[in-house]
Amino acid sequence: MGVSNFHIFRQGKMIATLVKIATHKITRTLVSKTDSSLKLPGPVISKHVPPRSPKLIKDYIKHVGGDPAYYSGYLPPHLFPQWGIPVLTQTIPANMYDISRILNGGVKYCVEKRLPANESLKVSAQLMNIDDNGRRIIFNQRLITETTSAPNALIAEVKAILPAKKNSEEKKAKREKPRVHADAREIGRIALSEADGLNFAKLTGDFNPIHWVRSYARMSGFPDLILHGFSTMARAAETLIKNRYSGQAELLNMFDVSFVRPLVLPNPVSVFIFENQIWVGHAAGGPAYLTGRFG
Repeated sequence: MGVSNFHIFRQGKMIATLVKIATHKITRTLVSKTDSSLKLPGPVISKHVPPRSPKLIKDYIKHVGGDPAYYSGYLPPHLFPQWGIPVLTQTIPANMYDISRILNGGVKYCVEKRLPANESLKVSAQLMNIDDNGRRIIFNQRLITETTSAPNALIAEVKAILPAKKNSEEKKAKREKPRVHADAREIGRIALSEADGLNFAKLTGDFNPIHWVRSYARMSGFPDLILHGFSTMARAAETLIKNRYSGQAELLNMFDVSFVRPLVLPNPVSVFIFENQIWVGHAAGGPAYLTGRFG
């Protein structure tokens, strides 16, 4: 099912952020390694955002495979990138790093209280630390979303990765990546179309062209369009809520995932669980796109 283009007009903050990123890439000389004078943790950056559109919330939940009835009066926690990425981006010094090349490595979110859908949000972001080993730079960020009636409601720890430009020898080297546990059981299937990258962008504002412009994705080194990591996360969470928690979204209080392979579109995938672990892939024992744990 398609997503209305009207939602694009709700993404002003995110689109402005993407334009700013592109401008920095063109106008700044960027360093390739961390400046030791950078003080960490960084400053806390806080913004207030108005309540999210009820239509946007409903369409987003349906798009990622959920049921709006699971969230009556509340926001799905995995929607946080829609209001959080513009603030998270500000925590990374854009005059030092080419943030246009940053990839999403993973996220852990904890729900302390459910976020009321009809209240303004206070969003606070902070760069906690930087792990630079010369091959890639990992930015560990924290995002807190709260309202007047629900302080410290949602805490997300986001891992953003800036890969180094690989030489020919590094490109040849392949490291073993995670696989679905051999004893995991399938709890749901997801049929992903080539339009799902663009549709997710309309709902969240993340219009990185690797998700919806085929030529750009291929120019960036991917075989075809790839799905947003946050979309994979949201779909895995909704599959878990539906099939493990019988639609009781409030029972999923913690979701901690890593994005370990690009999920090329279109693609039929499945969600697997074993104890409190979760994977997105094709078969037990096979390659995984997402790995994680829940509670």
